[in-house]
Amino acid sequence: MALDEARIGLAHGNGGRFMRELIQEIFARHLGGGVLDTDLDACPLPPLPDGEVVFTTDGFTVQPLEFPGGDIGSLAVHGTTNDLAVAGATPLYLSLNVFIEEGLEVDLLERIVASLARAARDTGVQVAAGDTKVLPRGEGGGLYLATTGIGVRRPGLELAMSAIRPGDRLLVSGSVGDHGICVMLAREQFGLSGDLASDAASVLPLTQALLDLEGLRFMRDPTRGGLATVAHEIARATGCSLRLSEPAIPVRDAVRSVCEMLGYDPFYLACEGRVVAVVAPGEADEALARWRALPGGEDAAIIGEVDPEGRPVVIETELGGRRLLEELEDDPLPRIC
Repeated sequence: MALDEARIGLAHGNGGRFMRELIQEIFARHLGGGVLDTDLDACPLPPLPDGEVVFTTDGFTVQPLEFPGGDIGSLAVHGTTNDLAVAGATPLYLSLNVFIEEGLEVDLLERIVASLARAARDTGVQVAAGDTKVLPRGEGGGLYLATTGIGVRRPGLELAMSAIRPGDRLLVSGSVGDHGICVMLAREQFGLSGDLASDAASVLPLTQALLDLEGLRFMRDPTRGGLATVAHEIARATGCSLRLSEPAIPVRDAVRSVCEMLGYDPFYLACEGRVVAVVAPGEADEALARWRALPGGEDAAIIGEVDPEGRPVVIETELGGRRLLEELEDDPLPRIC
């Protein structure tokens, strides 16, 4: 058995020569050259810049493994580093755990690892440590990834729901629901197909553009559960109501059309390259201007405000009425991440 065979076998996870070849010929070849040392069981990191260390961990499973605008490899980098970015940190290092199902095509694995490596380089983060496991055929979804991220942020930076005040404005950095609908279309479910691309990307430019605003209260990336879930988390933590403006929330026509056909609400769909920010009212316009000045930021919008009274999340409709945006209970789509 050799790595140049078309598919991964159980021997690639047995700790012997085949596993060593897999690590060296795919993972080390794409991810090496920095702090990653595949001969060590623990990696010493260079001294971190002055600041607070921020730490996060995440897991990734998506079908299909490749989709328009991304794949599970780039998704893992962006998903983990985005969690650091919305906490006000600059991502520096990742660990990578790879769970490969027996039978996965080697060419597919290499494409995904190469994509992961590109996303890491583009984001300015290094993969410092990792591990691989091969699962018997039928016990996995082709490929699962688990990551841990380390970043640093300036001392004293407080971004927390506890900092949110009545009257604060809610902003979103771009259209919502793109990733959720893109992955569904890539599966060609319900007889639907399309060319919508995922919004999966690093949000680091978006978060760093706001960090010097004294009125920046909180940031979150609306992944699973989408915008609605972030809104409910804020309402629950603050005891306030969130009043959102439906006409102000950016939704692409393709996303809206699929949602109308299938009865989905785009506000519950996952995004993978968007930021929801809460900003003091006096600096909301400045925050919006900064986002719109960034490449691809033309859809950023102020979409609502924090109200001390009322039901948790209320949407003002295009017709001037109001409706409650209930908290998510069931998956609106098959699991996508």
